Amino acid sequence: MYIRLGIKRLSFNLLISKDPSAHQQIMLFRGCLAALATFTLGKKHIRIVYMYVISAGIVFISYWGNMTTIRNITSTMSPGRLSILESFLLLDFQSLLSLDSVGITLIENYIAQLGLAYIFSFVHLGPRYPLLQKLWPFTFLTPSLLCLLPLPHQFLHHVPVFAAVLPLAMVKFVLWTSAFSIMDTISSTYSHYRMLIRDYGLTAVMESEWIRLNVPCVLRTFWILRLMEHTIAYQPVGLEIASILALCKSLLITGCETLTAVLGMTSIISYGCHYIGCFFQWVLLTDDEDDKSIGTVSAILFYILALQTGLTSLEPDKRFVRLCRNFCLLFTALLHFIHNIVNPLLMSLSASHNPSLHRHLRALIVCTFLIVYPVGLMAYLWSHHPMSTFLLAVSAFSVEVIIKVIVSLLIYALFLIDAYRSTFWEKLDDYVYYIRAFGNTVEFCFGIFLFFNGAWILIFESGGAIRAGMMGIHAYFNIWCEARIGWLVFMKRRTAVNKIESLPEASDDQLANLDDVCAICYQEMRTAKITRCNHFFHGVCLRKWLYVQDRCPLCHDILYKFELFNFKIYCESKDSTG
Repeated sequence: MYIRLGIKRLSFNLLISKDPSAHQQIMLFRGCLAALATFTLGKKHIRIVYMYVISAGIVFISYWGNMTTIRNITSTMSPGRLSILESFLLLDFQSLLSLDSVGITLIENYIAQLGLAYIFSFVHLGPRYPLLQKLWPFTFLTPSLLCLLPLPHQFLHHVPVFAAVLPLAMVKFVLWTSAFSIMDTISSTYSHYRMLIRDYGLTAVMESEWIRLNVPCVLRTFWILRLMEHTIAYQPVGLEIASILALCKSLLITGCETLTAVLGMTSIISYGCHYIGCFFQWVLLTDDEDDKSIGTVSAILFYILALQTGLTSLEPDKRFVRLCRNFCLLFTALLHFIHNIVNPLLMSLSASHNPSLHRHLRALIVCTFLIVYPVGLMAYLWSHHPMSTFLLAVSAFSVEVIIKVIVSLLIYALFLIDAYRSTFWEKLDDYVYYIRAFGNTVEFCFGIFLFFNGAWILIFESGGAIRAGMMGIHAYFNIWCEARIGWLVFMKRRTAVNKIESLPEASDDQLANLDDVCAICYQEMRTAKITRCNHFFHGVCLRKWLYVQDRCPLCHDILYKFELFNFKIYCESKDSTG
């Protein structure tokens, strides 16, 4: 209640304020609310709104056309001059139809008013009585018809107002009679969405509304229309390359000068990144649905970069530089997304012994691009720009993606070598673990480096709540969570290794007498570990099994009881010593 009273008091203070900017803010706020409400309507209701707006607009256009025509006629006709009707009866067509005469103006207004009356008769939402339908053309044409008669100028100036009374009254009548249905629609819509949120949750409702309203397409259309407007308003010097580049620079600067324009540009970038991802999926012959989110992730990344760098508040030249830097960061992040597409394919091709050479070649070409492009980008940036925090961030992202691609290629090569070996390769798992551990360690170090780089920007260059929040998110997900997961994996592996090393090694005679394969991988056993339940397994296979559970794959007996045994001995010793 107090909040409502405070809002009313604030609105009242703004209304009685003599500052014109306060009234402009109120009108802007109301316009935004009306636009938002109209945007969220369904097809049926938005059609009604558009018909109402068109009918009201036709009335005002008709009034403006009649006023302009009467003003032109009264200004050109002298008091002693014959009226238009008298000139017509005297067959003085030469004076009536000359280019600067009132006859041409009157004919143009006749045609325009007939067209407006015809449109209004089909668009207006009021009662469609036959008499009213016949009155609309006469109502719209009344000022033009009265201009023919020798009437006083003061009377003619008031005629367009009376001519607009009937159609405007119809528009007002429709608005007031629809008030109850509008309130009923709002109430039923509120109840409907309240039930949906209760049953399916707010996220599901927002996602369905996002799809229904097709928000990205609306933002793209808005940004393209805005771009076309600025292109038409731009005065080019010529068709040289320099003028075309200047036009592109001007369009990029004006295309991100407001938050709404940045949203439109974000939608365009999301659209482009989506098709970049589709292109690489086509090159790699994959169709994973998870990889199609590249457009959404790119859009979120670009918009966050725009917010935390204050893109809209910068001067035009600085804004263009900052926009180019944001594009560089976005492109390097896009390389990581492409690596996420090609990495599972490399592992699948090498592990499944896929003989399709062209698929291997396509994956290797993409990996080559992911190495060559970052190297070329870093070489260009370091040769043309001085060292800065931006350059360090781009270089860190680029080196990180190069390391990730090299790690993927090394594991891919190891799996290929193992595919062509005739014997079981026990050291393969160790090699893969060491390579991945090296890659994860490098990625973790770069995450710490980027955190300190962002802290330097926050403290000494451009601070802000959004940048601080993003640094907190980066510190939690990319540093703390990664460190915790890596440490858990390391401890789990070390525990499994200690357990395996405590088991006895099978001798050659035992393996010869067994003459069997490993029950986990079904490969020949040249070396094996013997469990407490007297079963033989590869040491590597058993270690992988211990990552999942501590029971034997064959008899389900507990593989390792030394910790429990040692704990019992410790407890007994404590009891004996009192």
